[in-house]
Amino acid sequence: MALDMSELEPVSRRSTAEIVADRIRTAIMRGTFPPGTQLGEVELAGRLGVSRGPLREAMQRLVAEGLLRSERHRGLFVRELDADDVRDVYIARTAVERAAALLVLAGDRGAAAARLTGALGAMEAAARAGDAVALADADHDFHAELVAASGSPRLRRMTDALLVETRMCLAALQETAPPAPDLLAEHQTLRDAVRDGDAHRFVTTLEAHMTDAVTRIVAAMPVAGGDLTGA
Repeated sequence: MALDMSELEPVSRRSTAEIVADRIRTAIMRGTFPPGTQLGEVELAGRLGVSRGPLREAMQRLVAEGLLRSERHRGLFVRELDADDVRDVYIARTAVERAAALLVLAGDRGAAAARLTGALGAMEAAARAGDAVALADADHDFHAELVAASGSPRLRRMTDALLVETRMCLAALQETAPPAPDLLAEHQTLRDAVRDGDAHRFVTTLEAHMTDAVTRIVAAMPVAGGDLTGA
């Protein structure tokens, strides 16, 4: 029997608003727009070469994601993260990555370990070059690869959002980051635990890794006000 596909429309390309949201999200993640920065529509529209309609749609998406905040009669600002936000981001990351790891361990561990080995190689190269930003990028790619290997699109979407918020903390974290050899050793342990199917070792290492990051970030935050503005 022939299927009636008359109501199906061709898949459209990504909208301008989606592309603009990606660009601004990346700028926030990279620290180009630090916490507390006010984003002006006219300047951004001109810089990105878009009209204000798609720009406003993009910025509202980022408000919904929690990356921007809107102040009545003032405009849009990059959201500041306080100590409670940092703790909450890492609690969520731990939960998501633990769930992803359990799915990975029940599936093709060899393929997942190979993906993590590639990400680990990028971390090692960045460490050798002494490039803190590239090391942070590779670190986050490692965690993104772990979640992607789980095969869960929902866990992956949650991770994408959480990693952007994590990068908003990195101005503080990079000042007190663990020595590169220690960071590499932790990720090697995570990779090896996946390869060996050792759930207990993976979860124990992951929880210690996340707890250490929170401790370092919060310790680097200004005492007065407790946010990351200007960090």
